[in-house]
Amino acid sequence: MTLLAIDCSANLCAACVYDAGAGKELGRTVLDLGKGHAEHLMGVIEGALGQAGKSYADLDAVAVSIGPGSFTGLRVGVATARGLALALKIPAIGVTTLEALAAEARQSFPGRPIFAALDGGRGEIHAALYDELAVLRYGPAVTTLEEAVAMVTEGTVLAGNAGERIAEAAGGSFDFGPLGATADIAVYASLAAEKEPGEKPKPLYLRDADAKPQAGFVLPRAR
Repeated sequence: MTLLAIDCSANLCAACVYDAGAGKELGRTVLDLGKGHAEHLMGVIEGALGQAGKSYADLDAVAVSIGPGSFTGLRVGVATARGLALALKIPAIGVTTLEALAAEARQSFPGRPIFAALDGGRGEIHAALYDELAVLRYGPAVTTLEEAVAMVTEGTVLAGNAGERIAEAAGGSFDFGPLGATADIAVYASLAAEKEPGEKPKPLYLRDADAKPQAGFVLPRAR
């Protein structure tokens, strides 16, 4: 199976083409944008396809990061994945940012519990806890720093951009997986390759967007 994976959940606009049968990445393109994913994503996808020597017709599935992450970036990524899946008549498969971070950490620390945690702003932490067998035991959910500290025990590996803050608050010695806001794009591809296609992916929002319409604001009716 040849799979395209895309990730717009954080600053990166990333895509890779992955041979699931061989467990091998064939090509990738990654841009560190911050913003502007919508304008660049199709070019990033075509760059990854070009590196892999593949075309859209060669794809058997498309994977996408569904968050938690940037509200706008998640919408761009998920909408693109679903659009490609519809046009190409292939499945779209969602992978959460937290499970991807945990999976990347597991590559270096197999057989260890992993606490994947992202800075959610407003003092919130978006987190998920996986046990030694990679079984999800908590989350994805919004938690506080104090609650996160209570969940990490000796031997727990921390991953995600809230990992160092949790370790400092816990006052212990921890091993760390990736400490960014998202995982390597190939991790999304490998995780999606192991999933059975199910419901269409949709963004995982653990809290409401910061920007909301003003109360009492009504658009004028068209005449």
